[in-house]
Amino acid sequence: MSGREARAIAQGLHLHLDCASGCAGDMTLAALIDLGVPVDVIGDALDAVGAGRRRLQVADLVKRGIAAVDVKVDTRVTVEDLDVRDGVKVLAAPPPHDHGYGVEHDHGRGGGPGHAHHHYGAIRARIAGAAMSEEARRRALDIFDRIARAEATMHGTTVDDVAFHEVGAIDSIVDVVGTAAALAWLAPASVTCTSVAMGHGTLTCAHGILPVPAPAALEILREAGGVMADGGIARELCTPTGAAILAHAVTAWTAAPTGTPVAVGWGAGDIDLPDRANVLRATLSAPTAPTAADEVWRVEANLDDMSPELCAHAAAAAFTAGALDVWWTPITMKKGRPALLVTALVEARAKDAVIDAILRETTTLGVRHDRVARTTLARSFVEVDTAYGPITIKLGARGDQILNAAPEFESCRAAAERAGAPLKQVYAAAVAAWEAHRR
Repeated sequence: MSGREARAIAQGLHLHLDCASGCAGDMTLAALIDLGVPVDVIGDALDAVGAGRRRLQVADLVKRGIAAVDVKVDTRVTVEDLDVRDGVKVLAAPPPHDHGYGVEHDHGRGGGPGHAHHHYGAIRARIAGAAMSEEARRRALDIFDRIARAEATMHGTTVDDVAFHEVGAIDSIVDVVGTAAALAWLAPASVTCTSVAMGHGTLTCAHGILPVPAPAALEILREAGGVMADGGIARELCTPTGAAILAHAVTAWTAAPTGTPVAVGWGAGDIDLPDRANVLRATLSAPTAPTAADEVWRVEANLDDMSPELCAHAAAAAFTAGALDVWWTPITMKKGRPALLVTALVEARAKDAVIDAILRETTTLGVRHDRVARTTLARSFVEVDTAYGPITIKLGARGDQILNAAPEFESCRAAAERAGAPLKQVYAAAVAAWEAHRR
């Protein structure tokens, strides 16, 4: 089954990324589109940050016998050069370019002029204030944060003062925000990657000749505990953007778990490699023997000295580390102190990463963890047609009996915004369309 045929079942499964030819932002985004992520989901996020969906060009091609999706981005202008007239974004005159460090010349846009510089503080503010889903925003900020921390470490500056060159240009904003929106839509239960090919040799940038792996990419993987391989090619294979996406998404650096492949997507890089197809493969899989009951780990800690302002960030860090769910409960601790209990549910493969995130981002000196059993309904997704456009419905089934059906909030929200209609009306229309479909 091709990724495009699997859209109704492509959410909430396990995602495995094969990076034998390295990883770049455009390759990852293309592979997720080939899996079946609707291009409109990505387009909505690009519109929200002011980049514009019309920049994204998606095409099919063949790389050394492998049919793949190719993504190109119109980089003639920066985000700041977009002019909004009557609600329509119009391309302004192309600005002068300045090539800088970290350009994704091997997999991404190719040679030629570079891009204008952007300070990360401004990029972060743009994403933080965008009208996009909270999950897509969280993912986009985390990916960019990882790049910014690596650049700040390398150049001896603060994160907000990091001046991005290629990374801050429009192509990487599109890659990062688009991939974040795609991952938010897929909502993978877990993500694995055995290793990422980095390449060797040297690359030439604004700072002169630097060794491969690219210093920023290497720092990003070092911080995240990622696993790298040489790849056997004397050129840059993994870019900083690609490394940051992997560092953000991968919950375990290991071989793909036992499971049934459901959908496969291929994302193409621009150059032709001498000994292999320059592609990244993304595979969605389901457990081979799904059962109604399974076990997860419960990780929790009591906190009586933590500012509530830090709680949302700590929960986001736990989610990024692989938690299935995170919540806060008001409690009372010794001496009658009001306090909070943070609890996370996590699969065994991501338990240590979630524990590390809670210890790092909260004020606790320790956490408790134990196995808990749970009974879950099998999840699947279908699309129904409404007067407001197609809406995704999440289904919960036990055996062949569907027990729950609910419209996906983000799908309803996007349709309501496009139609200028109240969200409750779109939600009601989706429920009615599902009932008609079921009958």
